[in-house]
Amino acid sequence: MNRPGFFPVWQRNFLVWKKLALPSILGNLADPLIYMLGLGYGLGAMLPEIGGQPYIAFLAAGTICASTMNAATFEALYSSFSRMHVQKTWDAILNTPLGLTDVVAGELFWAATKSFFSGCAILVVVTVMGLTNGPLALFILPAIVLTGLAFAALGLIWNALAPSYDFFMYYFTLFITPMTLISGVFFPTDQLPGWLALIGAWLPLAQGVALVRPLLAGEVPTDIALHVGVLLATTAIAFAIALRLTRRRLLK
Repeated sequence: MNRPGFFPVWQRNFLVWKKLALPSILGNLADPLIYMLGLGYGLGAMLPEIGGQPYIAFLAAGTICASTMNAATFEALYSSFSRMHVQKTWDAILNTPLGLTDVVAGELFWAATKSFFSGCAILVVVTVMGLTNGPLALFILPAIVLTGLAFAALGLIWNALAPSYDFFMYYFTLFITPMTLISGVFFPTDQLPGWLALIGAWLPLAQGVALVRPLLAGEVPTDIALHVGVLLATTAIAFAIALRLTRRRLLK
């Protein structure tokens, strides 16, 4: 059976991760759960319903997407940078028949896989809390995959540009954190100024939220093709840029 060239890279990363799988999953669960429970029940008790649902249900969808985004981003930045620059794992792989495209694609799909684990873990908790409504919630799984792929690809761009770990903080401060605040994770975007809401609506995190939130409520999302198309386009374009920048960096 012929496997795609990136699969050995994905498999290698999976086998390494499997040794510490449980601590990794628990670590990914802690932060989003604290936010969801603290804000959902604490702040939520002071707020009226949003769109006919309690605030914690509104926040649950945003938490699933934000957790997926963060897991993909951390893996594409810190872990991929370690394998590329510190551990020299990429150098070893590139001395095999695999090429750079295989390595970068393997990192992309592995980061998306880890983000899928994280998003699914939050979804399980949300389900146990009784915040899902009907079988449509199962379609959240492909939405998690698409969101993870988009942020994995975006993270690999910065991974190719950053000279050290310290530069990853700029990515979080200037891109990830502002996007989280204007993409409908914590509050409806119609509370924002019109121009800012428009910007937020086209960001990849907002596309994931727009898919997950209705599905969590047992409703079919509107403009599904648009949201899926934006996430796929983000993945394809960002991956092409990341591959080009990585090739330029490694060939210096």
